[in-house]
Amino acid sequence: MMGLIRRVPLAIGILCAAQAHAASSASGKSIDDFILSGVSLEHSTFKSEPAYKMTMPSAQIQNPAKEPLSDRDFMAWLPVDFADGVVEVDVASRLVADAPAYARGFIGLTFRIDRDGRFESIYLRPTNSLAEDQVRRNHSVQYVAYPDYRFDRLRKESPGKYESYAVLDLERWIHMKIVISGQKAVLYLDKKPQPALIVNDMKLGANQRGGVGVWLESGTIAYFRHLKVNALP
Repeated sequence: MMGLIRRVPLAIGILCAAQAHAASSASGKSIDDFILSGVSLEHSTFKSEPAYKMTMPSAQIQNPAKEPLSDRDFMAWLPVDFADGVVEVDVASRLVADAPAYARGFIGLTFRIDRDGRFESIYLRPTNSLAEDQVRRNHSVQYVAYPDYRFDRLRKESPGKYESYAVLDLERWIHMKIVISGQKAVLYLDKKPQPALIVNDMKLGANQRGGVGVWLESGTIAYFRHLKVNALP
């Protein structure tokens, strides 16, 4: 995993399963509650509402002429001991100035982040939702498991299985809710009753557990608020 820019106080630590339920409403009210993996985090506003603003160094924007595009581990995350339960957050993204052509406003949730830096993730590509190309539209929502099952591998080995279309936009609040149980994760967007993505075979297995966070990738300025972790005992 990338170097951790800020570590949480020792008093917070990695919570045991019993503590996780007590901390189920943790929303990271202090920036110091988060571990930062390659990103900067600050208090800000978006649409005139309080929010966290997360950015990555411009030097870390991927250059497809020099390296294949791939999911990485840029995120701000809470060191809870989460396995099964519900994670919710409001997210919004906009593109940085001079964003690369492949920028999509990448933003999403990571969960079960372990001590070795492995995690599961479901993230959004808001600009794909509005594309004129139907294939690209079908890549609006993405599941990955870092580091071994990134989008390019999953797309090659199981086309269409771990991606879907959803109605998204840049620069607006999008509510994400992921219900996680064993190897299954179900994503709901904007409080709609029908899921936007169902994953029945998460790659890290039913016993994976760990932290929860918000993720971004190249070309994105990310905003989030109301991060809630409701862990089952």
